[in-house]
Amino acid sequence: MIVEYLRPQTIDEALEYLVRVEPRTYVMGGGTVLNRPSQEGYAVVDLQSLGLNKIERTGNNLRVGAAATLQTLSENAEIQPSLREAIRQETTYNLRQVASIAGSFIAADGRSRLAGCLLAMDVTLEVESKVAGKEQMRLGEVLAARDNVLFAKLITAIAIPLQVRLAYECISRTPSDEPIVFAAVAKWPSGRTRLVLGGTGRAPVTAMDGPEPSGIELAARNAYSHAGDQWASAEYRQDMAGLLAIRCLGK
Repeated sequence: MIVEYLRPQTIDEALEYLVRVEPRTYVMGGGTVLNRPSQEGYAVVDLQSLGLNKIERTGNNLRVGAAATLQTLSENAEIQPSLREAIRQETTYNLRQVASIAGSFIAADGRSRLAGCLLAMDVTLEVESKVAGKEQMRLGEVLAARDNVLFAKLITAIAIPLQVRLAYECISRTPSDEPIVFAAVAKWPSGRTRLVLGGTGRAPVTAMDGPEPSGIELAARNAYSHAGDQWASAEYRQDMAGLLAIRCLGK
């Protein structure tokens, strides 16, 4: 339950609020997560006045403001087609109009296609805090321990590498359902290849990150050897993860 609504005019002002522990204060982007019913009393910091919704190319990266909406990013002509597809499958059109990019992957679980694709591309987050000032973090670092890593910190932007090729494959009961298993493979001009799997757990997992793609099917199977839940058995996910990884590599 939201007990206090705050709309700072500067990033410094926002950071002053985020260091508070009583009430616990959270960043609100589009509000699609924090507006859900909850018994916890908390304050929210609205980022709308901070100008964090711009998208611009800087060198070989696309710098995406943390408050930019999923729909705005999906309409950007420079992003990888597979990333655009993952965004459009992430949620409905109406929610994409308001959900922020940072809020979406921070709230994501292991079935988030968006988080999986961004993790595969090893995107960099621009983060600010009162203690450390400006710093850069990898998405993998943040997803592993979100509550601790991001306490009193504000994500201001993400950098999506444009020279990286991305392929994404998913299995679900219907195209609009949550994925049972998905694979995202990113490949750099140097040959570096990174495989991320999703469909279960608290966050997508990096199954392989190496200088070239050999062994990708085995890496996928090994990463999901204990990935069973009420949606699918571990054996099924192992088989499908290997198959999807090979399909992605073929793309």
